[in-house]
Amino acid sequence: MGELVVHVFRLNGLLIALGDAMAEPSGQTSARWRVLAAIDEEPLSVAQIARAWWLTRQSVQRVADVLVEDGLAAYEDNPNHRRAKLVRITPRGLSALREIRLRQRTWAEALGEEIGASELREANATLARVLEALTDA
Repeated sequence: MGELVVHVFRLNGLLIALGDAMAEPSGQTSARWRVLAAIDEEPLSVAQIARAWWLTRQSVQRVADVLVEDGLAAYEDNPNHRRAKLVRITPRGLSALREIRLRQRTWAEALGEEIGASELREANATLARVLEALTDA
C-alpha cells in the first residue's frame, strides 16, 4: 500500500501541473478549474465545494473570492443558511470552464489511446475501491 500512496502523491502533483497547463490559456489554474467544475451544475456553498474535493474550506474560500472578483462566479443568498452564501458560476465562468474541458478532453482521449481502455477501466475500478475503503475508514 505504501508504494501505491507514493504513486498517487506523484500522480496528484503531475495532474495539478498538467491541469494548470490546460487551464492557463483560459487564464485559470487547476484550483480555479476545480471550483468552477463543482458549481457547474448548481450553486454550492464554499463548505459543500470543500467537502466534494476534500479541500479546506479556507482554501476554497480564497479561490471563490478570486473567481467572484474576476466575474467568473457570483455569491448569492442561500435559502438553507443565513450566513453561508452560495457560489454560482457566471456565463463568463462557464465559457472558461468549457474551454478548459475541451483541452482536457483532447488530452484525455490521446492518453486513453496510449494506455488502453481495458487498463484504464481496471485502474479506475481499483482507485474507486481504494477511495471507498479510505472514506469508510
